[in-house]
Amino acid sequence: MWPPERVIIRPANEGEREAVRHAQRALRLDATGDMDDATVAALRGTQKLFNLPVTGVLDRATAEALDRLRPPSLRED
Repeated sequence: MWPPERVIIRPANEGEREAVRHAQRALRLDATGDMDDATVAALRGTQKLFNLPVTGVLDRATAEALDRLRPPSLRED
């Protein structure tokens, strides 16, 4: 589900793993669905760039920031 309905620290189900994969694709990482060190670091960088709380977790505000990084043709509607 995109953007995620709740904060994702570790994916608990397939829907959350898909949200993490979506974020990883936006971050140009391997889309594994795991919240690995590279994903957390990239999320933290995005959060810093957009002046969000730097937590390294995937939350709604971070997901919306990731969408702003993507070309309009690739954004979710």
